[in-house]
Amino acid sequence: MKNYILSCESTVDLTREHLAQRGIAHIGYPFELGGKCYLDDFWNSISYEEFYCAMSRGAESKTAQINAYEFELYFEPFLKDGKDILHLCLSSGITGVMNSALIAKEHLEKKYPERKIYIVDSLAASSGSGLLMDRLADLRDEGMDILSLYEWVEQNKLCLHHWFFSTDLSFYIRGGRISKSVGLVSGILGICPLLNVNDEGRLIPREKIRGKKNVMKAIVHKMELYAKNGHNYTDKCYISHSACLDDAKQVAATVENTFPNLCGKVETYDIGTIIGSHTGPGTVALFFWGEPRKK
Repeated sequence: MKNYILSCESTVDLTREHLAQRGIAHIGYPFELGGKCYLDDFWNSISYEEFYCAMSRGAESKTAQINAYEFELYFEPFLKDGKDILHLCLSSGITGVMNSALIAKEHLEKKYPERKIYIVDSLAASSGSGLLMDRLADLRDEGMDILSLYEWVEQNKLCLHHWFFSTDLSFYIRGGRISKSVGLVSGILGICPLLNVNDEGRLIPREKIRGKKNVMKAIVHKMELYAKNGHNYTDKCYISHSACLDDAKQVAATVENTFPNLCGKVETYDIGTIIGSHTGPGTVALFFWGEPRKK
């Protein structure tokens, strides 16, 4: 039995069952949909269909950070049980939640001086941070101690690549990621932006591609360019999507045909309520390992 806990946030966009099977603890974010408060708890408080249908009908979804007190309540039982903690935060380029985790860490390490809490800025989001958590679980299961694991993730987290496209820009416009004028022109021309997460963990528009078929080809081409060992890529690949499963399946099939040596099939997950509140329906994200991300 390991003397430490691997921990993450609900924004890893995997499933409750997956995390339980891998022995990974998690904490959920609060959010508000149509004026009602919920917890991001892997579709227990609200169903996947209800959430995205409400957004499609125009319901406003507001997200909030996990505060320091909530982190303390979450971390303390592990420490009382004699466990150290390695916790992976949603990217600081997206949220300031890491500051809350660090405040909780400082307070609890004074209360439990014999214990260690390692807080990691994942510089990742959605099932990208989920893919990173899975690698940490693999290394833990291979016998790596918590300090070595912390050093490994700090050295290697930028090797995780994120590429996204969206066929519905209205929620990107609402969130200020795309201007109204650009969104209007893009909608008229049928442009689907291709975005990625940069080395600072920020979501950056990279290309404007006309037509869904073309952007699907383009996102797989990015994997051809940046995946470790190119077409001989032998690691795992994850896809997440927001209410566009058919698009996600098509991208997954293309990836599997293009990279015949994948470690298993492409694993496909739902984009959860927190990331989904900002993307809305119609987003597909592709995650894989490669050389360190650059600007």
